[in-house]
Amino acid sequence: MKKSFLFFSMLILTIFLSASCVSKKKYRAALDRVDMLHSDSIDTHAKLGMCNTTLTGLQADKGTLLSQRSELEKENEDAINELNRVSANSKMTIAQQARRLQNLEGLINAQRDTMNKLKNSISAALVGFAPDELSVYIKDGKIYVALQEKLLFKSGSAVVDPKGKEALGKLAEVLNGSGKNINVEIIGYTDNVPIKTAKFEDNWDLSVIRSTSIARVLTKDYSLDPNSITTSGQGQFHPVQTNDTPDGRQANRRTEIVLSPNLSGLYNVINQ
Repeated sequence: MKKSFLFFSMLILTIFLSASCVSKKKYRAALDRVDMLHSDSIDTHAKLGMCNTTLTGLQADKGTLLSQRSELEKENEDAINELNRVSANSKMTIAQQARRLQNLEGLINAQRDTMNKLKNSISAALVGFAPDELSVYIKDGKIYVALQEKLLFKSGSAVVDPKGKEALGKLAEVLNGSGKNINVEIIGYTDNVPIKTAKFEDNWDLSVIRSTSIARVLTKDYSLDPNSITTSGQGQFHPVQTNDTPDGRQANRRTEIVLSPNLSGLYNVINQ
């Protein structure tokens, strides 16, 4: 097409020049006009090519969007079908859901009352021991019986002292009378003063052995159900006070007996 346009332009120019005698100025002007038309033709064809490329890209994008739309419509249809299926299979009415919620609230309140009463009973049983020897408190729905090292052990030892056994016996008596709905976790802690002996590799080792020593006293001497007990040791980690002072280190050398309710009743209601 470009060659045709150029040929046509030159043909007109030739005819024009053949038909009359023109000045050089007019001849140059005619040539410039032909060059300009030729340049415009090239530019127009370049723009046309760009438009064709853009059109091809848009057509490809349209195809992609149509495909994505089809996929989304299929996913939406599947979601609606699944929702309808779940709704059709649901056997729980609003009234049944309300009753289940009421049962859950009742169980939670009963568990809270049970733990408060148990905490009061333990505090009463251990009232003869000094506050710097042990403490009893509730945190996050669990009862914590925190026993200091000086009540239970000699320094660097995992053998429970007689006074410590007395405190454990009073605690076991309350727990044995409360039924089998209480889980008992025994956690040993130390300060950060390093220890390495023939019996203990480090503080972590000492804290673990101390927790198992207490578990043996509770189960063998006072008949607490071993199936309800777990033991662990945290060593010098998780201190309650700074280890930079003697009083702080003394507070960190402790054993916590954590009592939590058996939640099987709640799980049964939730899974109904």
